[in-house]
Amino acid sequence: MADGDRKPKGYVTINRERCKGCGYCVEFCPTHVLQLSQEFNGLGYHYPVVQNAQVCSGCDQCGSYCPDFAVFGTSYKKE
Repeated sequence: MADGDRKPKGYVTINRERCKGCGYCVEFCPTHVLQLSQEFNGLGYHYPVVQNAQVCSGCDQCGSYCPDFAVFGTSYKKE
C-alpha cells in the first residue's frame, strides 16, 4: 500500500502563535509528518505545518519535545 493510500492513525494540532520555531517537533517526528513553514507567525518565527498527514501515528513525539506546548499529536480512538 502506498503512503497516499494509507489511513492516518492520528493527527497533529498546532498553535502556530505559541511556536518559537525551534524545530524539535520536525526533528523528532518518527514518521516525518511536519516541516517548518516558510511563513512567519506573529512572533516572527517559522512555525510547523503538516506535510504528510496520512502517515501520522498519533504518537505525540512532536508534543513531547515541544518546549512551548504549541504542538500536540493525538491518536484516533479505535472503534
